[in-house]
Amino acid sequence: MLIKTVLAVALLLCSTTTSAVAEPWGNVNCGQHPTPVCDLAAGTVPTNGQQPGRPAEPVDSTGDAADEYSDCRYKPVDRPNPPDQPEESGGWFMVLCSPDGKDPLSHGPVWIAEGGTPPPPSPEQVARVAYEKLRLPQLAIFSSPVGDQLVNLPTWLWLASGWEAVNATAAVPGVSATATATPTAAAWSLGDGTTVTCAVAGTPYSASTDPAAPSPDCGHTYRRSSADQAGQAFAVTATVRWTVTWSGAGQSGTFPDLTTTGTASFRVAESQALNNGG
Repeated sequence: MLIKTVLAVALLLCSTTTSAVAEPWGNVNCGQHPTPVCDLAAGTVPTNGQQPGRPAEPVDSTGDAADEYSDCRYKPVDRPNPPDQPEESGGWFMVLCSPDGKDPLSHGPVWIAEGGTPPPPSPEQVARVAYEKLRLPQLAIFSSPVGDQLVNLPTWLWLASGWEAVNATAAVPGVSATATATPTAAAWSLGDGTTVTCAVAGTPYSASTDPAAPSPDCGHTYRRSSADQAGQAFAVTATVRWTVTWSGAGQSGTFPDLTTTGTASFRVAESQALNNGG
């Protein structure tokens, strides 16, 4: 009787769905504009990741998407009853929300009294579901001068996209939690052995700015050309680090940091002396 009751409630409480294909970080934006929320409420029809501003489209719930996660089930565990609980008054169970028990909602053991209702997952467990579904934006690397960079002339570095905070929300009946990823630093590997770390996305270069002026917050000056490099260009990498916090049901905490990476090639030529006339 107890197991049947537990299983019936579990189907309502812990059903979790997701998209058919696990997208890598940066490929799905989860409708960041105008409101950066990716709604992952448990029990809803699976959805595809969409471009910003477009609503998610439903996926055929009879396909692989519906099978990626199983409904939560309760597996009896052989443990002694609590001191204040007589025989047959209930039992211990492991909550398994995926075939291998590694889904963030899997937990236990939990004590469930005969005829009782399984306790909901903790806010942190629900928040971890949101954490694992965060979709960070792709990086768009820009620099100035346009075209070839020049030796001894400041290069401005900035990210045209990939620096906006994103969040995701997961919910089961009675518990809702949100995970928020915020960019905190961008580490630029410039290909000449130099690494520059910027605390901001960088300032776009303006045509009215003196070409000899350095970027106010994110830049680099090459001291040699890239002529001896493969393709005659320096391989440049920008890696953004994201801190992740969560909140829900009056609780809050942090999750491990995340990173996104973008790449580009910079050709750096020897600068020519300017001829100002005589």
